[in-house]
Amino acid sequence: MAEAFKFELVSPERLLMSEDVAQVVVPASEGQFTMLRGHSPFMSTIRPGVIEVTREAGKIARIFVRGGFAEASPTSLTILAERAIPVEELRADVIAREIQDASEDVADAQTDEKRRLAQEKLDQLREVQAVLGNVGSAH
Repeated sequence: MAEAFKFELVSPERLLMSEDVAQVVVPASEGQFTMLRGHSPFMSTIRPGVIEVTREAGKIARIFVRGGFAEASPTSLTILAERAIPVEELRADVIAREIQDASEDVADAQTDEKRRLAQEKLDQLREVQAVLGNVGSAH
């Protein structure tokens, strides 16, 4: 088993996790990364997606995040999420509402750059909706 490191997941509403974990898989803006103890220090933005946390006992926690920032060091990972909800608490209507909001952002965008960013967010949310649909049907 991998050596544990400190993981904290914080959203504006609450501290969701603060514990020693074995591994965290993060949907970063430049691509997914896996954090293990001893990782090189870096910072990254996070795209909407599901974080998978492998606890020391081997149990996996899945948390939907709607973007934010990750800061890694050799002994810790801190994620400041715009929004974070454990997958088991997520409802299809919440994701549908997020998709509706993102669709409106695309339609209301005043510049090509804002439209591109809003479309990226919409596409990522649709990916999450598809993943969560598959998770729901697996139970």
